[in-house]
Amino acid sequence: MDVDGGRRIFNRLRPSSSTDHRNNNTRQQKVCFHWEKGNCSRNPCPFLHPTAANGKRGHQGFGAEDIYRGGSGGLRRTGNYNFNSNSSWGRPQPAIGSRNFVRKVEKKICNYWVQGSCRYGDTCKFLHQWSTDSFTLLTTLEGHKQAVTGITLPSGSDKLYSGSEDETVRVWDCQSGQLSGVVNLGCSVGCMLSEGPWVFVGLTNLVKAWNVQTSMELSLSGPVGQVYSIIVGNDLLFAGNKDGTILAWKFNAATNCFEPAASLKGHTLAVVTLVVGGNRMYSGSMDHTIRVWSLETLQCVQTLTGHNHVVTSVLCWDQFLLSASLDNTAKVWATTESGNLEVTYTHTEEQGLITLCGMHDSESKPVLFCSCNDNSVRVYDLPSFSERGMIFSKEEVRSIQIGPGGLFFTGDGSGQVRVWKWSSESTTTS
Repeated sequence: MDVDGGRRIFNRLRPSSSTDHRNNNTRQQKVCFHWEKGNCSRNPCPFLHPTAANGKRGHQGFGAEDIYRGGSGGLRRTGNYNFNSNSSWGRPQPAIGSRNFVRKVEKKICNYWVQGSCRYGDTCKFLHQWSTDSFTLLTTLEGHKQAVTGITLPSGSDKLYSGSEDETVRVWDCQSGQLSGVVNLGCSVGCMLSEGPWVFVGLTNLVKAWNVQTSMELSLSGPVGQVYSIIVGNDLLFAGNKDGTILAWKFNAATNCFEPAASLKGHTLAVVTLVVGGNRMYSGSMDHTIRVWSLETLQCVQTLTGHNHVVTSVLCWDQFLLSASLDNTAKVWATTESGNLEVTYTHTEEQGLITLCGMHDSESKPVLFCSCNDNSVRVYDLPSFSERGMIFSKEEVRSIQIGPGGLFFTGDGSGQVRVWKWSSESTTTS
């Protein structure tokens, strides 16, 4: 994906130079007396506060079965997801010894870990993969050679699909966590979406459609250049393209194929993100704008110009629209009395934002994930935007996907797919 003369849209900012690790064990190896009484007020406290351990995990099952049924309101990603899952997607973290303690951790990523050479492991005082006790890493799926640009779980399947710029789609078995197949496509995967039994893959000049129940495979022609975003709304499949157009197809059950339905024009540069909310579709583009489309007339009813860089992600939350941009901001839009959307709140990060994902935590509270260009994913409570925690990756996280039973998945620029789970079972919404 190119911006301004060939620069990549997702420029990764390397972590700052690391700090010496030799003094990471200088704190007292003793439980805090005041913490045990429930009244420790020191921050940071030089003594230990017991908590659950975060152990390393290898490949294991992360099974599936009808936990999610869909719903109205709440957070909506770029698609309508139906999950089939019954098992726990990984066993609980094992206890280490009779007691487990939280370490005092500097809020800075470990540069040695990024390089793959940190010798302190779980005792390192700098951040490795995450810095929150709200969720844990279940397993890492290795295999992609380049950035993961799409993750999806089709309805009625026990497989997880991941697409990458390495020109492959990998299929993972949810019960064993092992690779069960590789599809070589011959061109970079720009995005993925599942709708019912269908898996859609955005490629160059093409959208591939697979029915995982019937094994039918279709090729939808018409796009010009890379397809960066796909969404389904009002029984139409939409694809955002490099040339700025949004193409639409309608499935014909009689002929068992997708027929061209419309071409939506207005953006002057690539359409990189799409989302449907109510009877509207929202498109974010490299031209710095968001266009609002009526799903009934397929006409643009408003153009939003609040960002001054590429709009990388759009997300619907109840009656609000959230947008993210490489201008370092996430904006909350609300409908005014006139019926138009206007910015009601702007959240600023130190780096450009790559993607947004909304879900509910273990207490069914709405949470926003913001992937940033510094290889971090910031976690915020909504609507307060209070910081909840962070996830760090070795490269920028391009794709975040909701799963069943409190699961979610991240795919980063190094090709890793990680499976995460909230600390107790949660409810996700589309």
